[in-house]
Amino acid sequence: MDYKTKAVNCLKNTALPVLLQRFRECGSDLDAYCAQYGETEFFFARVIQRGHIYEMGYPRCLCPEAPVGRETASFCECSRQGVLYILNTMMPEKHIQAEVIETVLGGGPQCRFRVTVEP
Repeated sequence: MDYKTKAVNCLKNTALPVLLQRFRECGSDLDAYCAQYGETEFFFARVIQRGHIYEMGYPRCLCPEAPVGRETASFCECSRQGVLYILNTMMPEKHIQAEVIETVLGGGPQCRFRVTVEP
């Protein structure tokens, strides 16, 4: 399954426009964005090292297409690709990596990703 395409198709007309607007309201500063919008019922973002390392994720699995009744952590690649898509759209000049820390479908209490931003 092409999770990158699936993530782009899911987010491009829904979450992306809202998140881009919020990011711009924060002066296109990811640290400011995390401080302003980093704790909602649907999303969290914490600065680990200013300008460089972040923890982002979801307090629960939010995907309406997630496999029901079985834990399939490989499906969470779609969420990781979604995080990358949003951040790469916000900051196209940066090199961004995202790695899975834990996911609900993988048995964790939340979906958490470690995000690294390089100039």
